[in-house]
This record gives sequence, C-alpha cells and structure tokens, in this order.
Amino acid sequence: MENVSKWNLVIDVERCTNCHNCFLTIKDEYCENEFPGYSLPQPRHGHRWLNINKRERGSGSLMDVAYLPVTCNQCDNAPCVAKSNGAVLKRKDGIVVIDLALSKGRKDIVDLCPYGHIWWNEELQIPQKWSWDAHLLDKGWKYPRPVSSCGSRAFQAFKLTDGEMDKKSKDEKLEVLRPELNTRPRIWYKNLHRFKSEFIAGSVAFHLPDGREDCLEGAQVKLSREGEVASIQLTNYFGDFKFDHLGAHSGAYTLEISHGGKTLTETIDLDLSVNVGVRFLD
Repeated sequence: MENVSKWNLVIDVERCTNCHNCFLTIKDEYCENEFPGYSLPQPRHGHRWLNINKRERGSGSLMDVAYLPVTCNQCDNAPCVAKSNGAVLKRKDGIVVIDLALSKGRKDIVDLCPYGHIWWNEELQIPQKWSWDAHLLDKGWKYPRPVSSCGSRAFQAFKLTDGEMDKKSKDEKLEVLRPELNTRPRIWYKNLHRFKSEFIAGSVAFHLPDGREDCLEGAQVKLSREGEVASIQLTNYFGDFKFDHLGAHSGAYTLEISHGGKTLTETIDLDLSVNVGVRFLD
C-alpha cells in the first residue's frame, strides 16, 4: 500500500434524508460554470452527477425507507482509467478526472463505467462526471461541497493513507458498491444493509380478559434457519421485533415466539422484506 494520503468519502445510508442538498450543490457548482483545466459546464437537465436512489422495505407500521447517494466511485482500479488511452486519469490524491482535450468526442468513455456515472454532454461532445470538486480542494478547501451542504452529516470526507482507510473500513464495517467488480472504490458506505438486505418483522400481542388487545413487551423471538439459530431478541414496548441483515430470496426461516410458558412457531419463506403482522400469544 502507498503511504500517500488519498481522498475517501464515507456515506451513512441511515443518515440520508433525501433532502437533495448534495445534488443541488453540485448543480449549483457546475451548471453554467467552467473551471479551466478541470471541467466544462454541466447541462442544466439530464445529468445527475450525484444521484439518490430510494428503496422501501416491509409494509404497514413495520417498514423503512432508505436513500442511497451514488456518484463516481473514484475507483483505484477504474475501468475508465485503464481503457480510455489517457483520457481519464487517476490523481495521486485518489481523485479520478477526465482530460478535457483528450476526451473530446469520446462517447465510448461513458460505457466504461460499470456504475453508470459518466455522462455524455451532447452539446460539448465530451463525457462528464463529478470529480470531487478537485478545483476547490486544490485551492485549499477542506472538503468537497456536498460534505458541507449535508445537514444530516450523512457525508464525511477523509484524506487518509490506504492503510489508515483499510483499518477504518474494518473497524466501522464500511462497504463499497458491487465489490465483486474489484474496481476498489473510494466511496464507502455505512449501514448499507438498509438498502441491500432484507428483514423479517412483526408484532406480538395478547388478549385482555375484557376482550381488548394489548402489546406484549419482552416476548422472546427466535429466528432459525436450517436448524441453526440466526438471532434471538425480545419484543419492544410496542410488541415489535425485527430481524435485519437477511439475504433476499434466502428461503425458509423458523420463527419461534415464547413468553410465560407459551410458544408459537411458524415458518417464513423469505423473498423480500416482510412484515408478518400481529401474532397473538394467549
């Protein structure tokens, strides 16, 4: 690993509120603005150099919504750098930039990004993307603009050596998008399970003597798969339970609910995240 500090961006999916400040900040910086040696103006419409994807999981009272900001991953093993014959470059600080002169007329560069984050400017006949506000960082800015514009602090930028970033990613359980591509992105995600994993959730209740219903707090809920216990938890004040970090289309799970000597067992065939509803333990 090189002992050179490089830029990394950490995005906390759990903190993103879909406010779009990051997206608007990039529009504000690049639309109708030219930065010689760095970038030409971004079109007013069509380009989303930083986009936000949305995903809903579950249903009813036990559902969640996650937002995933995506952009150029500034990959260390970037296909656009390797296959563009010098038109796309990797700076020593980790930022990937497009050469304005050599990329002229090179629409093929758009297809080199497996993440779909190089855009074609038809008017200027050049490929474009977000280059981490390199023109600002080179002037002494501490962070790229989306970091400072994020009110929920979902964005954090770090300039670290590869060794320091490797340790940080392991300590904080950070992930990258599509690791199977081996592009070695420098955009890292925290709580990515909110977007890529599934859950089994539900509620436990009981009947009162007068016929009314009430939530059952403290019931033990055990989730097993193929005879092995995956997780055990207690229902909360509202009688709710939620098993997260499960794989999509992962098949049959056994759900066992017990409290006060009473037990209820059922099988859940997990496709996508599911709210199994209310289970009464009487």
